[in-house]
Amino acid sequence: MKAIWQKLHNIGGILHLPDMPHWLIGLIALVLVLRIPSFFEPYYYGDEMIYMSLGTGVRQGLTLYKDIYDNKPPLLYLTAAVAGSLFWFKAILAFWNLATIYIFYKLAEKLFPKNEKAQKIATVIMAILTTIPLLEGNIVNAELFMIGPSILAFLLLLSDKLNIKKIFMAGALFGIAALFKIPAAFEMPVVIAFWFFSLTKSGWKEFIKNSIALTVGFAFPIVLTFIWYFFKGALNEYISAAFMQNVGYVSSWQFGKTQAPFLVRNAHLLIRGGVVVSGYVILFLSRKKLSPRFLFLATWVLFALFGVALSERPYPHYLIQVVPVVSLFLATFFAEKSYEQSLVVIPLALTLFVPVYYHFWFYPTSTYYVRFLNFAAGRMSKDAYFNDFAPTVTRNYQIADFLINSAGKNDHVFMWDPDSPTVYALSRRLPIIKYVANYHVLDYSTTEEVVKELSINPPKFIVLTSESPLPPISPLLKKGYLKIQQIDNAEIWSRVYNSGNATKR
Repeated sequence: MKAIWQKLHNIGGILHLPDMPHWLIGLIALVLVLRIPSFFEPYYYGDEMIYMSLGTGVRQGLTLYKDIYDNKPPLLYLTAAVAGSLFWFKAILAFWNLATIYIFYKLAEKLFPKNEKAQKIATVIMAILTTIPLLEGNIVNAELFMIGPSILAFLLLLSDKLNIKKIFMAGALFGIAALFKIPAAFEMPVVIAFWFFSLTKSGWKEFIKNSIALTVGFAFPIVLTFIWYFFKGALNEYISAAFMQNVGYVSSWQFGKTQAPFLVRNAHLLIRGGVVVSGYVILFLSRKKLSPRFLFLATWVLFALFGVALSERPYPHYLIQVVPVVSLFLATFFAEKSYEQSLVVIPLALTLFVPVYYHFWFYPTSTYYVRFLNFAAGRMSKDAYFNDFAPTVTRNYQIADFLINSAGKNDHVFMWDPDSPTVYALSRRLPIIKYVANYHVLDYSTTEEVVKELSINPPKFIVLTSESPLPPISPLLKKGYLKIQQIDNAEIWSRVYNSGNATKR
């Protein structure tokens, strides 16, 4: 066995791979095994399907936000475009996750330099929680991508020989993380707040210089995207969709309050901001009694929890943002005997309070793997396996097969159903309108406006379901469409005449 490990290390040296301890190699191997079922998942998960649909649009030459829409920054959609299929999307996530685990291990090593037990505990907890379905570790979501650059940024900023170049690079990494998802931006102030703990009267100049370098670094990749979309003629749409509309998204979860005054609509947000400020003030007043590591982690958890609870939506993958720092706190609790070992109960209790208070739901893990083992062993058919993820999976695959065989690559289609992004992603066909999901239309347009646009540029096929009727479309169907196919509760209508001049977006 020793000889095998030695050969592996020799191969790693030749390939210039990082020299990892044996336990970390074993952990990475375990993560890969745990991710195997994700490669066999069907096209079904709503957010993934939106990412894949927008990726299809990018591959077809459409401009994000202007020609095809969602309300996140561009890097996740560009990753989906590079992947081209759900399998490769999952594969990119898997290897990104492995890289993130290694970077996190280096951060744990930095924070616990003489405590290998703490390094192991932190890394194992982080690796498992970002992999298993409990917090949707098996799903391609932005949180799993954004934590990697943020962790690397922290690692750079905690280096022994800190300089302006490293600070700028760390800021750029925070900016890249925010280009996956906006809540990552709340992790950059952690560093400035941490620097402030040790600020002296003579250190103001360096503090301001370093803070500016970090901020400029953060802004650098974001400004580059502004320049790109400016030359694409879509800057206003980009800023509105990826940044400004997220302000409305934050307050939209409080049903019935979207038209209320700002203070009423955002009261919960302001209260959470007050909790962050209050927590930081307590840390500042206690800074001489606490170690730099505890101050750093406690500040990190405050800002990360603010990001987690930003929209008040109970989606498990939001909690991924706080997993790295919670893992480090748990390592402190289980692997250290010190005054601060008992203090970590406070941030851990605060972390537990958030998902309980906001009623976060969680996904079963054991059933996920048992189901896959049954499928892999032949005890479960492919259709049964797929439909166990969602009851409409088979229907959606059948609709997509029809569109692939009947619609040309440049033909537009339109589907009105909660699963429309799934069908778009599977068939690699897109609607003439910029919206791929029903809720996009309901939030940012109207069904009447959509039908009007369809009348001007009629798609080749229209797919409607009894589950989600679209009343305004009846005149258009009667005028120029023929029902040609019924798949479960889905009606497929084909255009029988050329009305107007359908234009490319």
